[in-house]
Amino acid sequence: MATVNTYITYNGKCEEAFNFYKSVFGGEFSYFGKFKDMPPMDGKTCPPGEAEKIMHVSLPISKETAISGSDSFESFGTKTVYGNNFSLSINAESKEEADKLFNALSAGGKVGMPMEDAFWGGYFGTFTDKFGVNWMINFDKSQAK
Repeated sequence: MATVNTYITYNGKCEEAFNFYKSVFGGEFSYFGKFKDMPPMDGKTCPPGEAEKIMHVSLPISKETAISGSDSFESFGTKTVYGNNFSLSINAESKEEADKLFNALSAGGKVGMPMEDAFWGGYFGTFTDKFGVNWMINFDKSQAK
């Protein structure tokens, strides 16, 4: 069965926030990457002003849960709006489960990024459902059974 975690988007404060959360919860980041670490997308490279911002960070809280986050990537047209900067992030156990959940939950909503292979080895998509809730669906292909 899929797991659901919280994903938080910041406006340049992600690293500071997650270092604080790490000081509270303990543990180690399971992933910590900056926008400068991304490969070029559609021929675009990361602008210098955004290179040091956080692309993705994940901090396990327990065996079953983690909190994850990133900074807004304003060059791609995203801005953080506090109060609407949370997504529910689902980690599916198979590509089929990811597609099923994505298609069902996004029905009547607005797709931000269709399900597709991602550079980190995942199969990933985003949408806002018909009730205004932001979602991320990911299947980590390296975890395939």
